[in-house]
Amino acid sequence: MEKTKGKLVGHVMAAIAICVWGSTFIFSKIMLRDFTPLQIMTMRFVVAYVVLWCLYPKVEKTTFKDNLGIFVLSLFGNTVYFLFENNALRYTLAANVSIIVASAPIWTAILAHFFSKGEKIRRNTIYGSVLAFAGVALVVFNGTIVLKFNPLGDILSLGAALCWAVYSIIVVKYVHRFSSFFLMRRSTLCAIIASIPMLIVSGQADMPFECLLQRDTMFSIIFLGILGSGVSYVLWNMATRTLGVIKVNAYIYVNPFVTMITAGIFLGEPVTVMGIIGAVMIIGGVVLGVTERRRAEDVEEQTEDMTAE
Repeated sequence: MEKTKGKLVGHVMAAIAICVWGSTFIFSKIMLRDFTPLQIMTMRFVVAYVVLWCLYPKVEKTTFKDNLGIFVLSLFGNTVYFLFENNALRYTLAANVSIIVASAPIWTAILAHFFSKGEKIRRNTIYGSVLAFAGVALVVFNGTIVLKFNPLGDILSLGAALCWAVYSIIVVKYVHRFSSFFLMRRSTLCAIIASIPMLIVSGQADMPFECLLQRDTMFSIIFLGILGSGVSYVLWNMATRTLGVIKVNAYIYVNPFVTMITAGIFLGEPVTVMGIIGAVMIIGGVVLGVTERRRAEDVEEQTEDMTAE
């Protein structure tokens, strides 16, 4: 019963994180009026770091090897991931980026199958991924099917998806050793350390901070920093600890669906029948993949109980 309750909480945490991440593009769009993607990324890291210190001011013992591993983790999950994704948008269509980045759970499942103990690809994981990924395509197109291939932009998008997959595999090593708040705080510090030199070298260190006095801009950076780069990552890492890397990453398929809904509510963008069908397919695919693994785990638990008796 306790284990089932814990897994339910894990699903809730993953769902909350995805709902936040699916909404961040609205606030990023507002910030892009006055700031570059690199400036926005750095500012949200700083805001997240300050908030995480306030929420969890404790310092946990780490070794040089731990800090080096967390730095690498931060590069894949924060700095390089965002750079790939943001620059991909400069060279290819947003639809291409959304679809290719949404393939991250597939790459994660493949890497987990070979490099994570106890994380094997099961049949329903494959079926659910295919169904959800097809739904992602319908949601992204949302009634307007336009797909143009651009090698550079599409490769950068694939790089972002692979970065997230590597992050997901590496983070498993640390979520069981450190609290999620401390891990995310240290990871965010590493992201700041990596971002500042890039700001200086690219000549973007001089930011128009006066623009933050605008109400919508201030709210946007607070949302992106506190929720987008802070709390959501903490919840995601907690969910990873509880559910496992393959299961929790299935929720990434829901991201375009959340984006479609929030765009419809806040930006007035149309939601078509194609988008609704895609949303149903996404939810069905995620449920299919998750249900199969839960049944398998239940059988294993029952077998262990019978053996113990």
